[in-house]
Amino acid sequence: MPNQPEQHSIQAWSLINRKYLGKGVRVKRFRKPTRCQIRNRVLLAVLMANDIKLSQLAEDLSISSRSVSAWVYEGRIPGSTNLDKACQLLGYPRHILFNEEVVRQSPVICQPEPSRFMKRTVTRSPVSNRILTGLCMVHDLSVTDVSHWIGVHPGTFRKWLHQGTLPSAAFQEQAEQFFRIPKTILFADVILKDRHNN
Repeated sequence: MPNQPEQHSIQAWSLINRKYLGKGVRVKRFRKPTRCQIRNRVLLAVLMANDIKLSQLAEDLSISSRSVSAWVYEGRIPGSTNLDKACQLLGYPRHILFNEEVVRQSPVICQPEPSRFMKRTVTRSPVSNRILTGLCMVHDLSVTDVSHWIGVHPGTFRKWLHQGTLPSAAFQEQAEQFFRIPKTILFADVILKDRHNN
């Protein structure tokens, strides 16, 4: 039974890879931004969960859209001034939004079209865990699929998203293995809120 979470993780990633990379890699000289490969999944997750376009972030920071695109799609780390401004604007510290190790080890995926399922999830109930919700949007995964692969009831997974419930250490580990992002980042919204309240 201990191999089951790993099995789900392998199954999940094989489906993701088949969905986005199954037709072979054919890179056009000029690609549409919506089909670019993503390197900084956490930054894109925060933007998607907050419904902030890359161009809007660039405008808010008074920088070029190309710079913001490079942060998301190429995994570039901004200079200290823009880094501080972006972190302040989005409300997360540097080690969450621009974690170099996470960016470097991120699987390269292509940005999906906006997920109807996740749009419904976001509009029906307020979201407390924006990073986790945004990652489901980035990967175009349903709550049911993720909860199945992690090994938790869909209602429990929804509590993580909407109520900001912090799961047990075992489920945090399984979520970390599934998304390949440290649990301290996956559940940063809950952790930061708890620190702020204490």
